[in-house]
Amino acid sequence: MPEPAISICGLRMSYGETEAVRGIDLEVASGEIFAFLGPNGAGKTSTVEILEGYRKRTGGEVSVLGEDPATAGRAWRDRIGIVLQSNSLDPYLTVRESIELYAGYFSRPRSVEETIALVGLGEKADDRARKLSGGQQRRLDVGMALVGDPELLFLDEPTTGFDPSARRQFWDVIAGLRDLGKTVFLTTHYMDEAQRLADRVTIIAGGRIVAEGTPEDLGDRENAAATIRYRDAAGAEVSIETVDPVRELNRLTGEALARGEDLEGLEVTRPSLEDVYLSLTSTAERAGTE
Repeated sequence: MPEPAISICGLRMSYGETEAVRGIDLEVASGEIFAFLGPNGAGKTSTVEILEGYRKRTGGEVSVLGEDPATAGRAWRDRIGIVLQSNSLDPYLTVRESIELYAGYFSRPRSVEETIALVGLGEKADDRARKLSGGQQRRLDVGMALVGDPELLFLDEPTTGFDPSARRQFWDVIAGLRDLGKTVFLTTHYMDEAQRLADRVTIIAGGRIVAEGTPEDLGDRENAAATIRYRDAAGAEVSIETVDPVRELNRLTGEALARGEDLEGLEVTRPSLEDVYLSLTSTAERAGTE
């Protein structure tokens, strides 16, 4: 079994009397898209900055690509890419010039033209950054991180401020990184983004890990009660929770057919990833104040 891209054991981070990260354990497999979710103040940013080598931890063991980020050198930094929440693009450099500039920071960079194509900016290669749309600027951010051909890419809230169309287009770029064999550590506040992209999800709240798993089974979603909703013949809204939706639907539809009625607006839902996230984080926050 290959070595994990990231391994954390008992990680702690304190700021004076405040303990932001309280002994968390975490593992990220090589080649997966991993989503790290949590509300503001949960310890998420501190954890990510420690993994990136920008913050010294208070305690615990951390390994990123087989090295401790606190002591790793230039060769290690060559192997990671970072896309921050806010960009620092030079507005007067073209797409090609920007990526060429960043290519010079790495010992074995990827081809500039190949990188431009990877992030879908081939037609914009000679446009200045200030002329690009927000989504295109974000693609350029990723290109500047990818030109070093990193094994591990940190994406911090990559689609904040995007309109729905631009977000979905950018998801294709992120999903494509998996096809390149990259490991992606994604932070996001958009649950549909985590649902769509992540192989695994971990939620941190109050400095502790409160749930981890795939987007489908996180918080035991796959076994949670389903909710059946419809309007009856009198137009009243009916809502039924059941752990056996197939049997319940069979009963409801059979009875409706026997009466010659329709079940208007019939829908069946299970708790969404957002429902699970809100439940887990609110429970953790309440526990932290008691």
